[in-house]
Amino acid sequence: MSFRLNPQLDADALHAAYARDGRVRIADFLNVSDAEALRRHLTGRTDWRQVMNSGDKVFELDRPTLAAMDAAKRDALDDAVMAGARAGFQYRYETVRVADGVAERAAAGDPLNAFAEWMSGAEALAFLRAVTGAADAVFADAQATAYAPGDFLTAHDDGVAGKDRRAAYVFGLNPRWRPEWGGLLLFHDGADRVAGVSPAFNTLDLLAVPQPHSVSQVTRAAPSRRYAVTGWLRAQAQPR
Repeated sequence: MSFRLNPQLDADALHAAYARDGRVRIADFLNVSDAEALRRHLTGRTDWRQVMNSGDKVFELDRPTLAAMDAAKRDALDDAVMAGARAGFQYRYETVRVADGVAERAAAGDPLNAFAEWMSGAEALAFLRAVTGAADAVFADAQATAYAPGDFLTAHDDGVAGKDRRAAYVFGLNPRWRPEWGGLLLFHDGADRVAGVSPAFNTLDLLAVPQPHSVSQVTRAAPSRRYAVTGWLRAQAQPR
């Protein structure tokens, strides 16, 4: 599958907004049919894995394992996750990971890997470098994410030694969403001030690294999971 950048996007205007605020939302990022094809692919996948942390430890559960858990175990797991959110950094959501390597992405042959390949290709990288000013960005890593009711990601800044992250991105794939349903990408501009954007469709949010941000909890009112492809623009050689 191939992807096409919206030719109407004004990279200079977007760069001005990014330079001013350290972040920018790009509406109508792709040709709409390309974005819709990627959305259908993600919603139809069955290999999602729920990921959550307990301090520095990461735990993963596939959907069949979660479905087989009894109510008491589910409640205990939920209680542990919520307790972690009270005390510090905590997250819970579903993911389908994409390998960093060029050969592995090509061999996968699915729309998610094709999108990751395209984001690391000449057209997309030239545009993303122009918007962010990160001239040394070499490739984009990627993962698909799906936030179900109750899922969230507490505040963090994406700054990890050795990763050479220049900017984070969130490609939203939610054609029907209201802010009241949660899943907002929130930017922490001070101890008691936040600004944010609601999930949407065919939007690319770019934010400079490091920058404190979070994803608010998705509510039970949401009609579907909050789907996105997320990752970072990185200034290091892409594995072959």
